[in-house]
Amino acid sequence: MIRTGAQYRESIRDDRQVWMEGERVKDVPSHPMFKPIVDVRARIYDMAHDAKTQDLMSYVDKASGERNCIGHKLPYEQKDWHDKRASVDAVMKDIGGVVIRVGDETIGEMWSLYDGRDVLNEVDPQFSQNIERHIKLALETDVFHVSANTDPKGDRSKRPQDQDPDMLLHVVKETDAGIVIRGAKYETASAYANQAFVKPTIANWGDDKLSDYALGCIVQMNAKGLKHICRTGFAGRRPAADYPLANKFDEVDTLMVFDDVLIPWEDVLFYRHTRAASYIRGTLHRYSAFPFVLRTLYIADMLIGAALFNARQTGLDKQQAVREKLAALACYREGINAHLTASIATAEKSPGGLLMPNQSLLYTGRVLACSQLPAMMHLARELCGGQICITPDQASFTSPETKKWLEKFYSVNEAWVAEDRRKLLAFARDLVNSDYAGHRVTFELFAQSPPFAHLNAVYNNFNFNDPLDFVRKAAGLSDRVMKQ
Repeated sequence: MIRTGAQYRESIRDDRQVWMEGERVKDVPSHPMFKPIVDVRARIYDMAHDAKTQDLMSYVDKASGERNCIGHKLPYEQKDWHDKRASVDAVMKDIGGVVIRVGDETIGEMWSLYDGRDVLNEVDPQFSQNIERHIKLALETDVFHVSANTDPKGDRSKRPQDQDPDMLLHVVKETDAGIVIRGAKYETASAYANQAFVKPTIANWGDDKLSDYALGCIVQMNAKGLKHICRTGFAGRRPAADYPLANKFDEVDTLMVFDDVLIPWEDVLFYRHTRAASYIRGTLHRYSAFPFVLRTLYIADMLIGAALFNARQTGLDKQQAVREKLAALACYREGINAHLTASIATAEKSPGGLLMPNQSLLYTGRVLACSQLPAMMHLARELCGGQICITPDQASFTSPETKKWLEKFYSVNEAWVAEDRRKLLAFARDLVNSDYAGHRVTFELFAQSPPFAHLNAVYNNFNFNDPLDFVRKAAGLSDRVMKQ
C-alpha cells in the first residue's frame, strides 16, 4: 500500500551510516541539511492520502484492490504517461519548486531491465525473475527507490584491473548467500532513500565476455558495510529568507562506499556478463529520461516567471528588446514541452510490451533541455538585472536603522512595495546566481550521463534512413548506396 510521510521518515531511521561535514549523522530526518528535502519527500507520500490530490498521485490496482503510486506504475498506454505527467505537475505546484530524484525519475531504469529479460535469460533465468519481483515490490511497498551510476573512476586511461580495482564497483567474492561487492558510487538522495539500483558506468569491456565489474543489483541503503559520505548541504548555510530555493530543495549528493557489502542472490539483477551490462547501459534512460526532462520544464517556468516579474515591476516589459528575450525563454520552454508531448503522442511499444516514449523525440528533447539551460539561465539573469547581485539581505530590510531607506528605494509603486520586491530579488538570485543555482546547472548537465552520451543516444535512436532515402531520390542515386 502507499505509505504516509511519517512511515517514510521512520523507514530511514535504521542506523544507516551517514556522514555530513565529517560528522556521523544520528538522525537523518531531523538533521538540518537533510530535513527540508526529507520533508518534501514525505509531503509527496502524504499527497497520495490527501483527498485533493489522491487520485493524481495514486491509482487502484485492479488485481489487488490496493492503491499504488502512479510514479511506479508500469506504462502500457498513453494515459499512463499523461497520468504520470499530471502527478509530477501536482507535486511541483504543491511544493513550489523543483525536485528531481524522488523516485519516479529513477524507477524507470528498472523498466529498462524488464525490457531486457530475454538478454538476461540467456545469462541466468534467475536474474529475470529477480527483476520482475523487484518491480512488483516497488509497486506494493511504495519504496523510495533511487539509482546509483557514476564511480570515482580513477585513471580512465587504464583498465580498472591495472590500477586500484576499487575505483569501479566490482565483485570480490561469491558466497552461498550472495555476492560481496567493493568500491564506490555517487548517488543523489541515497542517504535518505530506501534502496538503489546500482549498475556499471559505461566501460570498455574490450573482448571480455565476463567481468567482475559488469554488475547490476538492488542495494538497501542501510546494508552492513555501506557508508554514505555526503557533500555539504545548502540548507541552513544562509538565511531562508535570502535563499528560499537552496533551503528547501537541495537534493543532497553522496559518495556511497561499499566496504565488502553482501548482496543476496535474490537482489542480483545481472552479473559478470558484459553483453547484459552493455545492453542495459544502452537502454538505461528509455523511460527515466521523460520525468527527468519534464523537470526542466518547471525550471524554465521559474526562469520565465522571475524574469517577467522583474521586467514588469519597472515597466521594461514594454520594450521590444526585452520582449524578444522573454520570447526566447518561452521558445525554450515550449520546445521542451513539444518534445515531451510528441514523444507520448508517437509512443512506441517496447521489446517487453510496455509503452515507451518515442525514443528519438525524447532524447533530442533531452539534448535541447540540458544543452540550452546555461544560456537560458544567463538570459534570465540579464532580464532580472544587476540588483539580484547587490540587494542587501532581509536583516537589513528589518533593521530599525536601515529599514526606512530600503523601503524608500525598493518600493516602486502600490503593487510593488519593498518587501515583495526583496522577496522576488532573493528568489531570482537563488535561482540563477547562488551556489545552489550553479549546482543545479551542473547537475542537469551530467545527471543522466554527460553531453556526449546524450548525443550518442540521439545518434543511436534517430532514423537516418528517411533523410538518406530522400537525398538518394532527389540526387538520382542508385539503390545500392543504401546498402553500404
